[in-house]
Amino acid sequence: MTLDQLRPVADRALEPFVSLSTRLGLTPDAVSVVAFVLAGGAGGAFYLNTPVGYLAGALLVFLNGWLDLLDGALARELGTDSKAGDLLDHVLDRYADIVVIAGLAAGIGRYALGLAAVTGVLMTSYLGTQAQAVGLDRVYGGLLGRADRLALIGVTGVLAAVVTTELAGFTVVGWLLVVFAVVGHVTALQRFYYSWRALA
Repeated sequence: MTLDQLRPVADRALEPFVSLSTRLGLTPDAVSVVAFVLAGGAGGAFYLNTPVGYLAGALLVFLNGWLDLLDGALARELGTDSKAGDLLDHVLDRYADIVVIAGLAAGIGRYALGLAAVTGVLMTSYLGTQAQAVGLDRVYGGLLGRADRLALIGVTGVLAAVVTTELAGFTVVGWLLVVFAVVGHVTALQRFYYSWRALA
């Protein structure tokens, strides 16, 4: 979890976009919905399993991540941050994770690997919020946070557009899914251990 630590830098970079969004009358919830639509487009682009599809998917994932940061910053600027907005943001983020990873897996026909990857990602997020549900702070620790995942997906999308060779039977997309499957579940267990120790 390295990129999440750069949130203050990202917040400063977002300031002009927050100002523009305010002038346009955009709401944080609307930004969250647009971010999800872009994630859906990324999943569809990855499913195509073509160089253009991978490049388009990488761009859409980047835009999804940027808007995911923007909705929170906009809510704080407008003073409209709320539990309902937080809930919507998290639900749409999880669905975005599902459609993007499903698109990656379906594009290369690796459905079992895709299932392992998406459950790893979902369990990572679940353990982070479940800690909060039992009275702890929301847990963001572990090896791979959402910002890291989005960055890896974007880089892999660009690589997949130009690198078609396989290594040990996996394309670069296949190896990305392996990383999500393994590291996702390891991160989830890290968060479980942290929470368990805090409650014991």
